[in-house]
Amino acid sequence: MEHEEVRALAGAWLDREVDPLARREIEAHLAGCAECRAVVDGARAFSAAIRAEAEYFEAPPALVGKLVAASRPAPPARPAPRRMAAWRPLALAASALLAVVLAGGIGYFGSQVGPQDQLVQDVVDGHVRSLQAEHLIDIASSDQHTVKPWFDGRLDQAPPVRDLTAEGFPLVGGRLDYLDGRPVAALVYRHSKHLINLFVGPAGGSGAGLAVTTTRQGYNVRHWVAGDMSFWLVSDLEMNELASLEALLRKPG
Repeated sequence: MEHEEVRALAGAWLDREVDPLARREIEAHLAGCAECRAVVDGARAFSAAIRAEAEYFEAPPALVGKLVAASRPAPPARPAPRRMAAWRPLALAASALLAVVLAGGIGYFGSQVGPQDQLVQDVVDGHVRSLQAEHLIDIASSDQHTVKPWFDGRLDQAPPVRDLTAEGFPLVGGRLDYLDGRPVAALVYRHSKHLINLFVGPAGGSGAGLAVTTTRQGYNVRHWVAGDMSFWLVSDLEMNELASLEALLRKPG
């Protein structure tokens, strides 16, 4: 995908409105293009400012009822004086438009997803995408001393990498992925027939300091912060087994 296409789709990509194929192409382009990443970062900052600073005023139920009622066709009546006939249709149209705007605004703000919930969805989407797109790993190795250096130059900070084969969680490899529109490391582990993604990025992003233990779309998700790094585990593995892996990863090593 070329620069112009990526920049034209930046807003739709951030809003998760592009199809999976286009999303993979955009992310692959962003991984190697600092100029386009800057454009995306600018769009993300603008969107965040709107969410943080936009004011929302809820219309009283009585007002909403009056506006909706005003938008309904009026029953037949005696002709109004000529001096009123000119503005009455405009007043009804304006009332109807205002009712639609208010109702739409209430629905829009009520449907917004919080930052933590969106991050959980990003984690699950990243896990599913890695399984479906045959892009599970960029560097295939169980050697932590091979996988960790691969991230040098691709991320501002290389993630801690541990091989836990002896504990039943062998390291499969790693790849570059995205969370919250930012590049992060994805380390892949295996337990029996289950694949596990561990996303590692800098702490401090949206909802990054919040502990998470949840299930989404049949996948279990666990999140924690250690030092200046944020960790997200996701898999169809049972939650107690995923918790065991988290405990192993949290151990000083």
